[in-house]
Amino acid sequence: MDVLSRPLIDRTLPLLAEGYAWLPNRMRDSTGPVVRTRLLGRPALALRGPEAVRFFYDERNVRRHRAIPEPVLATLFGHEAVHTLDGDAHRARKALFLPLLTPDRVAGTVDRVTEAWDEAVPEWSRRGSVVLFDEASTVLTLGAHRWAGIPLDDSDAGAVARDMIAMVDGFATAGPRHLRARRARARQEDRLARLVRDVRSGEGAAPADSMLDLVCRHRDADGEPFDEKKAAVELLNVVRPTAAVAWFVAFTAHALHRWPQHRAPLAAGDSAFTTAFAHEVRRFYPFAPFLGGLAARDLMWRGEWIPAGGLVVLDVYGQNHDESLWGDPYAFRPQRFLERPAQRDELIPQGGGDPATGHRCPGEGVTLGVLEALAVRLARLEYTVPEQNLTIPLNRVPTRPHSGVLLTDVRPPAGRSEVRVGRGAEAVR
Repeated sequence: MDVLSRPLIDRTLPLLAEGYAWLPNRMRDSTGPVVRTRLLGRPALALRGPEAVRFFYDERNVRRHRAIPEPVLATLFGHEAVHTLDGDAHRARKALFLPLLTPDRVAGTVDRVTEAWDEAVPEWSRRGSVVLFDEASTVLTLGAHRWAGIPLDDSDAGAVARDMIAMVDGFATAGPRHLRARRARARQEDRLARLVRDVRSGEGAAPADSMLDLVCRHRDADGEPFDEKKAAVELLNVVRPTAAVAWFVAFTAHALHRWPQHRAPLAAGDSAFTTAFAHEVRRFYPFAPFLGGLAARDLMWRGEWIPAGGLVVLDVYGQNHDESLWGDPYAFRPQRFLERPAQRDELIPQGGGDPATGHRCPGEGVTLGVLEALAVRLARLEYTVPEQNLTIPLNRVPTRPHSGVLLTDVRPPAGRSEVRVGRGAEAVR
C-alpha cells in the first residue's frame, strides 16, 4: 500500500483538545511546512508559508462554498454569508464591504469607537474595578453600530455586546458556549432583520450611504436584493468583527503589563511605533488557529496529493509564529515591524491574499485602525493591575487572558489631547 492510499486517522478530537498547538505540533513532526491528515471525516492537507497563502487563496485551487461547517455558520458567520461564496457571487457580495477599505471609512469607524471609549472611561473611574475585555466589547459594539448607522440605545449596548462576543466565543467548541452562540446569533439576526424591514417599508430610516443603507439597497450577482435574513447576516458581519477587537484590546493590556517599556512610545502618540505595536499584538497573540477550504480539483502541493473536495487548511497561528519568517517568533518585539514593514502574505492574523478581491477580511484595516487608537488610549490611562489569573490557555479557541484583564483604580488621563494614529486602511501591504 503506497503512502497516498493509506487510511488516515481522523484528528478532529485531538484538534479540539490541543487547540492552537495542534497543527504547529504536527508541522514540527513533518519534513516540511505541510501535513497530511483527516479532519471532520475528510482527507486534509495543512500548509504554511507565503507561497502556501498564495496557493490557498487561488480560487482555481481552493473554494469556500460548502467548506465552512454548519456549526460555524450558525454561530460565527451566518448562513449564506459572504465567506461561503466563490467566483462572481463572491466578488459581487464583496463589493458591499469594499467601503470598509477606504481611509475615510476606516477613520469614521475609529472616530465612533474612540468617542464611545472616551464616554465610558469616566464611568469606569467611578467603579472599584472593571474587566477590560467586557468593557471594551461594549465600547466597540456601540461604536460599530454608530458608524454603521444601526440604532442602538446606550442602555442596550452591553446586552448586544454579550451576544456579539458569544458568537465568536462559541464557534469552535461544543456544549454551553456553542449553544449560547447559536441563541445569540438568532436574537441578533431577528433584531437586524426587523430593522431592515422597517427601513424598506419606510417605518425606519437609514443614514445615507451608511452600511445599513448600503445593505438595504445591495443587489447580489443575480440582480436580486437581499432578503431580510441575508441582510441581517451581512450587517452582523460588519459589526461583529469590530466587537471582536475586544480580544486584541485585552491582549494589548496583557502586553503592556508584561512589557511596560512599550507604554511610553504609545502614550506619546508615536505613529510608526503604534502601527508596529498593533501588528505585533495581532501576530504574537492567538486568535484564529487556521483557515479551511475545499480542494476545487485534485491538487498537489510539495509532493503531497489532496483529492477534489478534500480539506485544505492554512496554518494561521503556526505561520504567525514561524521561526523562518520571524526569527524570534515567541518574543514580543514590535520593533520587528519598524525594521521591516509587514508583508501581505507573511502576516496573516485575518487571512491572506488581496482583501479587495479575495477572502482576506475586508475589515482588517478597521481592526488595525481601531486597535492603534485604543492602544494609545490604554497606554495613557492610569490604572492598577491587581493580582489575577492572566494566563492565556492555548487549548481554548478563541482564547484570551483568563481574567479578562481586571483593572482597578482607573483614572482618565488629565488634559491630554488625542493624536490620530489610525492608518488601518494601509493594513498589510
